[in-house]
Amino acid sequence: MKHLFLLRHAKSGYSDDIPRDFDRPLNARGERAAETIGRYCRRERLAFDVAIASDAVRCVQTVARVEAGLGASLGVQWQRGLYLASAATLLEAVQALPEAASHALLVGHNPGLEDLIFDLVPEGDPLRDQVYEKFPTAALAELVVEGGWSDFGAAAAPGAVRLTRFMRPRDLDPSLGPDGD
Repeated sequence: MKHLFLLRHAKSGYSDDIPRDFDRPLNARGERAAETIGRYCRRERLAFDVAIASDAVRCVQTVARVEAGLGASLGVQWQRGLYLASAATLLEAVQALPEAASHALLVGHNPGLEDLIFDLVPEGDPLRDQVYEKFPTAALAELVVEGGWSDFGAAAAPGAVRLTRFMRPRDLDPSLGPDGD
């Protein structure tokens, strides 16, 4: 059984002083949200055998704040190809994960992350419906499949991939609730 955790980067700021999207840093709310998710991971005793992430500034800072809340290093492998990656590109990265790993974390961007969930999890799943409503910044989703990393994908039997967790920062701290993020 493989557990794939998808973490969207935390809320970032916009500034005319930062000309490239790649370089946008987290804002204060994003820092708090990422650390909150890290504390949630610690409380739930979530552990990851492998972690891969986009190397965009907001993802790097998200990982740092999650690690602060978790109280441990994630040992992330930074991958430029995950920056604003499509669902297809993310799926290729998942299928390339080492088979010895059973729990993997992928930190990235929308719309790729939510599109990956929509591609893998059948309609009618109540958590999928929540993702459809919105996969906000710093949200964490867990997908589970019986078998190997290659079993995530179009060839999987319908319903083979299950969405077993969808945690938003606002579920843990209402002050991190929606305001158009």
